[in-house]
Amino acid sequence: MRRRTIFRNKLLPYLLLTPQLAVTVIFFFYPAAQALYQSMLFEDPFGLRSQFIWFENFQTVLTNPLYLEAARVTVVFSVAVTLGAMGPALLLAVMADQVIRGATGYRTLIVWPYAIAPAVAAVLMLFIFHPTIGQFGQGLRALGVPWDYRIHGGQALFLVIFVSAWKQVSYNFLFFLAGLQSIPKTIVEAAAIDGASPTRRFWMIIFPLLSPTTFFLLVVNIIYAFFDTFGVIHAQTQGGPGRATTTLMYRLYRDGWVNLDLGGSSAQSVLLMTAVIALTVIQFRYIERRVHY
Repeated sequence: MRRRTIFRNKLLPYLLLTPQLAVTVIFFFYPAAQALYQSMLFEDPFGLRSQFIWFENFQTVLTNPLYLEAARVTVVFSVAVTLGAMGPALLLAVMADQVIRGATGYRTLIVWPYAIAPAVAAVLMLFIFHPTIGQFGQGLRALGVPWDYRIHGGQALFLVIFVSAWKQVSYNFLFFLAGLQSIPKTIVEAAAIDGASPTRRFWMIIFPLLSPTTFFLLVVNIIYAFFDTFGVIHAQTQGGPGRATTTLMYRLYRDGWVNLDLGGSSAQSVLLMTAVIALTVIQFRYIERRVHY
């Protein structure tokens, strides 16, 4: 018979939960409530005078064509970063799961990029992709390719997508590798004995068993693409050229910190938070049905 731990002091569970609840309230619920309140105010750039205007800031933001353009860029950017980070990570995890000699060193080298801050990763990539001092940029220009992300919007968007996805591959690799190592080898060996090819074994057995890990990483990577890629964009392109790499997160920063539109930026933060929450709920509501635990 298994013994159960019983706390005779009824206040002890609440005391143990208090630190985490305090952190959640102070660093999440309070800022969210402040953003919602400020989104209904019209304030001067210095925050000295304010007027309650209800939902006019939301109406202004949603009818602004520049904001809608930023939303389009965000959708393209988020989808590309998510696929670009998860696809190579799965491939590397499958390869690492098969490596026997030198496996520890191989995995360590793949994990290293995750320790680099997004802004630092962006600066490092500038020395590779810069059109005049970067080796990759110089090579393309020597081949006759007009590579210059500073004036070509498509090239700038490709660059920030590439750097953001490269930064996240290591994180995804760790989880995919852990998921692969948790799959019983006997199942895969039985399929091999039955004559299933390696490709068929992967798509029919291994990948379905990886669905919980894949679903978790899908949610995490979308959130990463929305929020944590700000440092990459700010260090590399600052939303340019033009507005080619201006995502919703970067537009929020520009309107709130640079243009000092406090009410409008607060409305944008509420809309962005609502969109991410809604997207996460949709994923749990519909995509999780295909997950095999």
